[in-house]
Amino acid sequence: MVITMAKKELKIGFVVNPIAGMGGRVGLKGTDGVYEKALELGAEPVAPKRAKEFLSRLYDVKDNVELIFLTAPREMGEEELKEFSLSFNVLPLQIGERTTAEDTKRAVNGFLSNKVDLIVFVGGDGTARDIMDVIGQDNDVPVLGVPSGVKMYSGVFAINPRVAADLIIEYVEGKAKVMPLEVMDIDEEAFRENRLSIKLYGYMNALYSPMVIQGSKHVSPDSVDEHLNQEAIARYIVDEIIKPGHTYILGPGTTVKAIADLLGVKKTLLGVDIYQDGKVINDVNEEQILKNIKDFSKTWIIVSPIGHQGMIFGRGNQQISPKIIKLVGKKKIIVIATQRKIRDLADGALKVDTGDPEVDEYLRGYFKVIIDYGMWRMVKVI
Repeated sequence: MVITMAKKELKIGFVVNPIAGMGGRVGLKGTDGVYEKALELGAEPVAPKRAKEFLSRLYDVKDNVELIFLTAPREMGEEELKEFSLSFNVLPLQIGERTTAEDTKRAVNGFLSNKVDLIVFVGGDGTARDIMDVIGQDNDVPVLGVPSGVKMYSGVFAINPRVAADLIIEYVEGKAKVMPLEVMDIDEEAFRENRLSIKLYGYMNALYSPMVIQGSKHVSPDSVDEHLNQEAIARYIVDEIIKPGHTYILGPGTTVKAIADLLGVKKTLLGVDIYQDGKVINDVNEEQILKNIKDFSKTWIIVSPIGHQGMIFGRGNQQISPKIIKLVGKKKIIVIATQRKIRDLADGALKVDTGDPEVDEYLRGYFKVIIDYGMWRMVKVI
């Protein structure tokens, strides 16, 4: 007699913010309030592709789990789920031609009314805040964020869509846990003006597993030691790395800005710039990088990881796209970080989420991270 194990059942509320992340590659540092401008600059939807990447992986690994989805109409989940042989029902919601935060909130209310076991959302920090506005901090239904925004400083997101799918299976199998994780409030208007205004919005119960959930951003301390460490790194880069005739794509952040300060040029603190031979082109997007750089064989990328998260690509610097990374090559990517930032890395590792699984795999392994003048440490990228 053959005994077959019954499949475990999981009812998932699934919602997609279809405009999330559109401002990234075109250099808008977000999409809230600038959707039309993003379209004018040639931005393309990001979230549907990320949703399908998540669903494709989930379909592949769901062998012993019966997944039942409840989703929102059209591009907010229905259209993405139609491409896969997954069981789903659509909430009876009316949504406008362009979706809004209120549509997301109504979908989440529908999930709660139908007693789902888990809420999965595809979006960014704004979507996380919308969901928290509905379910509150002491929610019984856990959430999981599939990253599709520009910054995503909150701690409720998986590193990428593929591991988000794996985490759901771990949760069903009892290998992952639920714990309160941070939802961060980012002022996007201030962000576009080169000011980082970030505060804790609250906590949501979310799925968690080490090396899978990204953790929230920690703001760098404004201390003398931190500044001295940044200046020492900058001095080493200027003395030993910067060469005449070579081009440097400078990622965002205060550590990279210290290099520009030493070179005597303006740096877009929260954007991406191009530097060559004393001249700088500020706040460039993907198209402008490709247009202005003529010789990628003499081009370097300098980036610093997001505090605590450890992301070096895919959070706030999507202008440095997979295409650009491939043109430059892994050997000409320079990672810099203060010693404190390396000590504070979540899981002790750097992370990438470029939006291209092949490029993510290409970047994995170990990077030589410059941590002081003439000092470096080998840090793993996962």
